[in-house]
Amino acid sequence: MDGVGFPEVLLIFVFVIVILGTAFWIWMLVECATKEPDTGNSKVVWVIIIVFTNLIGAAIYYFVRRPQRWKELGR
Repeated sequence: MDGVGFPEVLLIFVFVIVILGTAFWIWMLVECATKEPDTGNSKVVWVIIIVFTNLIGAAIYYFVRRPQRWKELGR
């Protein structure tokens, strides 16, 4: 059988999703570690949340804490 079939397309799709998810996770982890204020222990808590919950923690940080931090600190 020549050509690209459904299994190959599905494999490529899953590979792309995994790469994008990993890139997003790393982006949020680096942003939290570098831009979160050092006051209290919020930075440590957010880094732990992102590390142990992976993509879900990164999404929570992106949609909940990041906009809140922008309002508070402007960064």
